Amino acid sequence: MRIYTKTGDDGETGVVGGQRVSKDDARIEAYGTVDELNAALGLIRSNTPRPELDELLAETQRNLFTLGAELATPADSQSWTPSITEEHLEKLEKWIDHWEANLPELRNFILPGGTPIAAHLHLARVICRRAERRVVTLARLCPISQVVIPFLNRLSDLFFVLARAENAQQGVSDPIWQPDDKSC
Repeated sequence: MRIYTKTGDDGETGVVGGQRVSKDDARIEAYGTVDELNAALGLIRSNTPRPELDELLAETQRNLFTLGAELATPADSQSWTPSITEEHLEKLEKWIDHWEANLPELRNFILPGGTPIAAHLHLARVICRRAERRVVTLARLCPISQVVIPFLNRLSDLFFVLARAENAQQGVSDPIWQPDDKSC
């Protein structure tokens, strides 16, 4: 079987249920950005993070694939898809609490950076925020699960905490934002 089908050459793609939509449709933008986030996590995992972090990222990748399938399925489709639930949201909050427990109190704004893995986690954070914005747009146009937006919101918080924890684990200070005195 060939990877190319030529069915998208006219700028349209299919969603679950068979409907054809424009490739810049809000649904495609939403699950496409979730897919981009998943690829960013694959990049982080390719840099051999500590086993505890790698396991968390692997589970998160599976959850993001589930979320992508959920977003790719219009509410009127008869197809069954797995979904993100309150339990997923609660687990994110437990992970945040666990990883944040030993971090120093945040007293300044920090810039993305530090170790390579921390910098990539910050990149994942901003991709996650973009995915959240795309899902908010989709939610204005059609029904989605009430847990999806909070899930993405918490997930971006988790990436922020994980980046700080990675820097702390490696003995690297988070880069502190110093406002320029010459600013407007």
